[in-house]
Amino acid sequence: MKRIFLASLSVVATFAVSTPVLADQALATAKNCMACHALDKKVVGPAYKDVAKKYAGDAKAVSMLATKIMKGGSGTWGAVPMPANPQVSEADAKKLATWVLSLK
Repeated sequence: MKRIFLASLSVVATFAVSTPVLADQALATAKNCMACHALDKKVVGPAYKDVAKKYAGDAKAVSMLATKIMKGGSGTWGAVPMPANPQVSEADAKKLATWVLSLK
């Protein structure tokens, strides 16, 4: 019985640790971000981990990235522009930017 409890506790702990990343990746998928981006490789746009590296330590990065998510942008990562995403609310854009910047 104790073994089953410990195994269950381990599964719950693992899920609890990974849930925030999955929740934000789920939001990125729901908002169609994953069509052009991936966690660790360039697709159309840069890998999210590369974005996190580029803006590490930048206090204004969440706000700037949230604006780019909503309004689009060009030139930072090459010739292909990022289109505007008006379906993404400001709150969701900030949540996505915070998640991207948290990736290692």
